[in-house]
Amino acid sequence: MTADLRGSGPFGHESGRPPFWNLLDAAAQRTLREAGKATTFAAREHLLRQDEFSDHLLVLGRGCVKVTTVAAAGYQAVLALRGPGDLLGEQAGLDGGPRSATLTALVPVQALVIRAEAFRAAAHDHPVITSSVRQVLSARLRDADQQRTLVGADSLAARLAGLLLDLVARHGRRNASGVVDIGLPLSQDDFAGLVLGSRRTVSRVLEQWRAEGWVTTGRTQVTVHNADALKRVREGGPAAR
Repeated sequence: MTADLRGSGPFGHESGRPPFWNLLDAAAQRTLREAGKATTFAAREHLLRQDEFSDHLLVLGRGCVKVTTVAAAGYQAVLALRGPGDLLGEQAGLDGGPRSATLTALVPVQALVIRAEAFRAAAHDHPVITSSVRQVLSARLRDADQQRTLVGADSLAARLAGLLLDLVARHGRRNASGVVDIGLPLSQDDFAGLVLGSRRTVSRVLEQWRAEGWVTTGRTQVTVHNADALKRVREGGPAAR
């Protein structure tokens, strides 16, 4: 397995906690590498599809994955972004049920694909695997609760500013003009899902920030010109005049 599994993942990592791979000892990592297959996925390729039945799990080695779900009425919600070291597809992979979400590569991705039977055998031999899965699931539940709390406590502008700053820190690329491009193709619908807001409100806030000269945006691209202004918004300052 040549993938980088050090776990410097993106927004969506469980409150800055170490990802699944970093919770394992060297022996458990070696066993999972031997049990799995390193697989590459192109940008926009689906790693898993909602409602499908399949019996494998994935550990992300490189790249970034968007987790989405579609409701019966057709509304698509963005649940999270996952990065290096994250465990993916563990629920359906272990309980045999249908996939609850679709995983889509935002950029070229490499992942370790492990059949559920082999994962269970590895967990039997290395209890740290089971305890690490439990830690990951607990962290995700805690983060979901915290995110719902923030919706009531923070403005959408503050949540959006925090998201952009997190993406800048993890995926920012300083261009020739000295400003920072966010190196992930995310749409305003994606941003709305990640901050639990409406696309209309996200669009309005970004329009205000463009007018202030804080950001520029494209269809799936954001460049941050004034990170300090976004930090003030994140901390409860004005979103724009």
